[in-house]
Amino acid sequence: MTATPETAPPATGRTYEVRTYGCQMNVHDSERLTGLLEGAGYVAAPADEQADVVVFNTCAVRENADNKLYGNLSHLAPVKAANPGMQIAVGGCLAQKDRSTITAKAPYVDVVFGTHNIGSLPALLERARVMEEAQVEILESLEVFPSTLPTKRDSAYAAWVSVSVGCNNTCTFCIVPALRGKEKDRRPGEILAEVEALVAEGVSEITLLGQNVNAYGVEFGDRQAFSKLLRACGDIEGLERVRFTSPHPAEFTDDVIEAMAETPNVMPQLHMPLQSGSDKVLKDMRRSYRQAKYLGIIERVRAAMPDAAITTDIIVGFPGETEEDFQATLDVVRAARFSGAFTFQYSKRPGTPAATLDDQVPPEVVKDRYERLAALVNEIAWEENKRLVGRRVELMVSEGEGRKDKATHRLSGRGPDNRLVHFAPPEGVDVRPGDMVTVEITYAAPHHLVADGPATDVRRTRSGDAWQARTSSPAPAGVSLGMPAIGVPAPLPEADACAR
Repeated sequence: MTATPETAPPATGRTYEVRTYGCQMNVHDSERLTGLLEGAGYVAAPADEQADVVVFNTCAVRENADNKLYGNLSHLAPVKAANPGMQIAVGGCLAQKDRSTITAKAPYVDVVFGTHNIGSLPALLERARVMEEAQVEILESLEVFPSTLPTKRDSAYAAWVSVSVGCNNTCTFCIVPALRGKEKDRRPGEILAEVEALVAEGVSEITLLGQNVNAYGVEFGDRQAFSKLLRACGDIEGLERVRFTSPHPAEFTDDVIEAMAETPNVMPQLHMPLQSGSDKVLKDMRRSYRQAKYLGIIERVRAAMPDAAITTDIIVGFPGETEEDFQATLDVVRAARFSGAFTFQYSKRPGTPAATLDDQVPPEVVKDRYERLAALVNEIAWEENKRLVGRRVELMVSEGEGRKDKATHRLSGRGPDNRLVHFAPPEGVDVRPGDMVTVEITYAAPHHLVADGPATDVRRTRSGDAWQARTSSPAPAGVSLGMPAIGVPAPLPEADACAR
């Protein structure tokens, strides 16, 4: 497809801020919104100044999503009242779901747009300004594949690359298919061309992204399309690391495991959502796999890649979940030995089948189970991390992931298994984000590792060069259509379980 976003007169000098909530797909969509705004002449607002345009890219998965949005909007109401030229736009999944409700509750919002028409944002802002009335535009289906839109990526050494949007599953707890639509797949050549363009600009790590990433190919009838795509990424010179998120266990096939194990730049890391270890609850969730199948996948992944780090998503307190069901989840956690997990208390979402199910679990019971699950997950993750003490690991140096790096005089990076490592910088060597270093792990915590000895084997990379070029001079204010500029995903917020 070719993108034909509606154009608007340039907004020279007006500043913007994009606030992002939710999953990885929203993070990547915000990169596109930023690219669109800068292409239309807007500039990023300094951190200490109020932006002329504030864009909320919303999530609809959690029960408190509505409250979070309207609370943030209410804080801006007096600011906008004092600055009549200021504009507020609301997009993303909550906008797709609530539509006119947003302008009814917050009449000072200027633009509401959905998940299928993010390319319209600059034109909608201009139309709202000229007509002096709110513009609400929600499309029911995707007209332009988002990856063809201008994109301003958040970093210089790694990047999201969408392989598909939408989802064909019908999980009873999830509202995303109703908001993102049925799965739409990009053609392999388009994906690989984007990856090659990113590598040419200095990116050395890409994450293939989809609502149900391993179902890729369903639209054009190739059941092995995803494993073929992984292998094709292995042939791209200069691409050092390939990751993907998030797969679905029901469609996770052995050809994908083989491609991961046999393609050197595909990393030994897998995020495999579990949601529940109880066969009864999985059936009620309409998750088309059971405990035995899930554990079988984990076993085959570990057989092919013994050092693979496996993470997951788990929901506790789904309607009808008994203590026995919860114990089955704990059993799977013990057997799978996850290196980490996103754990969630079940959140009732209007519009999902689960919202009307009987036997809603009392909040105090859900909270108790959540705390017991989190304690077990942390215990196992800590034990798994301790196994790495004394091991030498090659890290890709990252930016902004070590919140205490300045205080501890450390840098941070990610190993092939995606574990976060804080390390001592080598003496007399300038190490940049995107460069590669080797460290020896000396300490393990549940959520990170530490290497106290100085890093060795520093390898300066084209990604480090790209980061240095980007930070030493301002980035261009737009990017060519469909060919994303230098950039990469910033550290993720704690993602809601919607891209699953």
